[in-house]
Amino acid sequence: MELVCLGLNHHTAPVEVRERFAVSEAKLGDAAGELKGMAGLQAGVVLSTCNRTEYYALAASEEDGRRRLRDYMNRHAGEDIGDEHVYAKAGGEVARHLCRVVSGLDSMVLGETEVFGQAKRAYQSALEAGHTAGELNRLFQKAFGVGKRVRTATGIQEGQTSVGSVAVDLAEKIFGHLRDSRVMVIGAGEMSRTTAQSLLSRGAHSIFVTNRSYDRAVDLAKELDGEAVRFDDWQRVLTEVDVVVSSTGAPHAVVTREDVESVRRKRKFRPLFFIDIAVPRDVDPAVGEIEEVYLYDIDTIEQIAMEGRERRSAQIAVCEKIIEEELVKSGLLP
Repeated sequence: MELVCLGLNHHTAPVEVRERFAVSEAKLGDAAGELKGMAGLQAGVVLSTCNRTEYYALAASEEDGRRRLRDYMNRHAGEDIGDEHVYAKAGGEVARHLCRVVSGLDSMVLGETEVFGQAKRAYQSALEAGHTAGELNRLFQKAFGVGKRVRTATGIQEGQTSVGSVAVDLAEKIFGHLRDSRVMVIGAGEMSRTTAQSLLSRGAHSIFVTNRSYDRAVDLAKELDGEAVRFDDWQRVLTEVDVVVSSTGAPHAVVTREDVESVRRKRKFRPLFFIDIAVPRDVDPAVGEIEEVYLYDIDTIEQIAMEGRERRSAQIAVCEKIIEEELVKSGLLP
């Protein structure tokens, strides 16, 4: 059996393409099962983050595996996705690629930390559902070990390495400072939590948390010393806040232009900053057309990410050397 991987990420596809392939964390196990259920594929893992969706499988052959994964992607999108958006890996290249991913070397923000946990949860979902096997298990387990060594033995994480922290840098550029700003978080997942923590560390003093599951909103609000808001009441809170962080995993826009237009007068047309770190996007792009509104989605964050890239780029060669050594030692590379 041959290791194969097909995927698309922020290097190859804009957010409007990536969001068509996004898989919620709750459905990663089911998606892995769909791969395993295809003729010619023995096992599967699906990794889906704000920056990438990747399909890993054990296939009868490299050519057959690539063809079947491509067919799966096209069915998922409802159309034939262009070659320019997709990359394919096989054999040792799959191992090298996954190690770079979990180490943060292939991320929008070089050295970012979220992807390590996201990859572990994707693998665990497939493993617990019984959709992994043999070489695929060995691949992921080795990649996590390599990623841990890269992070502890190099300076790749120096500076702002999380998407949330970079997003907050953007907010400070708009407002000048975040002292006494009021924030609403839509969605109670890990990305929402880390971004809200970054806002608090920069001076934000009030956090409202809303989520479709009110219990999860209560839990996150308690952790952030904030206030939970029921999901059918978040539009009311929009009149009070300066910054909105949204990361819900919903398959459609959660915040529309009409939502914002309806509170502009009550807000006295004060500036309003949206950080949309969801894929698919939570905030309708038309919201950004409103005069006093600043909207940044996950792709726009690349602008600040690039500023920190040079500070960490010197560590890339060190990280790559560690990856090669570990993969050769394990036999995943010749």
